[in-house]
Amino acid sequence: MSIRTHILLLVLLPLAVVAALVVTAQRIPVPEIGRAYVLRVNLPKADAPGALPDVAGREGLPLVVIDAGHGGHDPGASGQGYREKTVVLGLARALRAELEKEGNVRVAMTREDDRYLVHAERVAIARRLDADLFLSIHADSAGDAAEVTGASIYTLSNQASSEAAARFAERENASDRLNGVDVGGRSDVVNTILVELSQRRTQEQSDEFARLIRREGEDAIRFHPQARRSAALKVLRAPDVPSVLFESGFITNEADAQRLASPEGRARFAEVMARAIRIYFARQQES
Repeated sequence: MSIRTHILLLVLLPLAVVAALVVTAQRIPVPEIGRAYVLRVNLPKADAPGALPDVAGREGLPLVVIDAGHGGHDPGASGQGYREKTVVLGLARALRAELEKEGNVRVAMTREDDRYLVHAERVAIARRLDADLFLSIHADSAGDAAEVTGASIYTLSNQASSEAAARFAERENASDRLNGVDVGGRSDVVNTILVELSQRRTQEQSDEFARLIRREGEDAIRFHPQARRSAALKVLRAPDVPSVLFESGFITNEADAQRLASPEGRARFAEVMARAIRIYFARQQES
């Protein structure tokens, strides 16, 4: 076969294939290109940010912000017929009522109904309100291990604190303040150092509050054998607000779930936590 024939074949063969496709186009199922090819998925979003929550209590008193975990499309853990978001909201409301009755502190809640807030929003509420203490309430899950029981108390780990310091320093703007220190106009390195120092002080205060919860709840709350823990929890990453996350028990444990959802269990929790908060603020005023 000559070179000319090869060239003709190379040119004519693709044309022949295209022509065949055109002729048989009616027999080939060609899908209609259009809206049917667009797959739309409604992703869960945080509720639109609104005004800051109401603060109850006399002006000048220290402020504690209570955070009921999860909410909205995020139910949290589930077990024994209960959902975490509902159980912890009941605990948060009971604590708020107890603190308002005592009248020694001001109190606000990140959410008072079944709404969803991302971690950053919860932290931002505490910071914007210039809170003196932040308590996030949750209920744990042990999956199929229904025998696991007991409350635990989380504070931010040292490693997570250092990582968070760099992020906070990067985001701070010229007018922001940390524990009364103006970080505006300073270098990123200085800002990072200031945030780390602020976090160190904040973490010491968080640890003190966690110890008080453990002590005051000794005879009233069933604690997990490893009650004191630390972790890189996003909701605890406010550099200038002492913060504790309280896992009130295992919702997958029948006794824990019933206790946390009962009026008696909520009242016991509220009394212990309010007492720990009152002692914490008394000590802060003395120091």
